Amino acid sequence: MAERRVTIGWAEGLHARPASIFVRAVTATGVPMTIAKPDGKPVNAASMLGLLGLGAEGGEEVVLTSDAEGADSALDRVAKLVHEGLDELPAA
Repeated sequence: MAERRVTIGWAEGLHARPASIFVRAVTATGVPMTIAKPDGKPVNAASMLGLLGLGAEGGEEVVLTSDAEGADSALDRVAKLVHEGLDELPAA
């Protein structure tokens, strides 16, 4: 299982616009992954409802995990997006 711990770079956290950017980015990787707060219950990272249910705020740490093929690269890209508060998924 590949895992990345990352601090949320969007000031507003994973809500509204950043949540939409995040879900689109996860879907674009084609790699199933989960997101959770440390020691929290993981949710499907491609699920807007699951993501909003986390209540993840800016500056908080989240944990991205996947055991799928290509997970390391996909997790690296999504972690960079979250940490830097980007508007789109960075290139592979």
